Amino acid sequence: MRQFNTCIGVPTSGKGLYEITAAVCEWVRRQQVRTGLVTIFVQHTSASLTIQENADPDVREDLETFFEQLAPEESCRYRHTVEGLDDMPAHIRAALTQTQLSIPVLNGEPALGTWQGIYLFEHRSMSHRRTVVLHLLGE
Repeated sequence: MRQFNTCIGVPTSGKGLYEITAAVCEWVRRQQVRTGLVTIFVQHTSASLTIQENADPDVREDLETFFEQLAPEESCRYRHTVEGLDDMPAHIRAALTQTQLSIPVLNGEPALGTWQGIYLFEHRSMSHRRTVVLHLLGE
């Protein structure tokens, strides 16, 4: 059994879903692991990870709209406002989604379905550079 890890930086320009599928798949391929498990972890409390459809952009827009309605930016709702109106809603959105994904590796590739893509879900309005840690275990 072998292990590998790396970090990738994901620049964001505000709220939204940023696809990182290609970066993850390319890194997994370079490790030459035929069978295993890749774990993807975001090191932030106001961003998250998700696997979603990567064919129709309406899916991403609908998700973004839903989360805007679920945790709106209204200062009267939250005590934690020192970092801006978008900060506490970003923490709520991250708490309701995932900070880690685990994907099987089969034949040297993450075993994603036909329409599945890996996304960093940025929950803050301002630009950030998010760090995503990749860990691969396999043979």
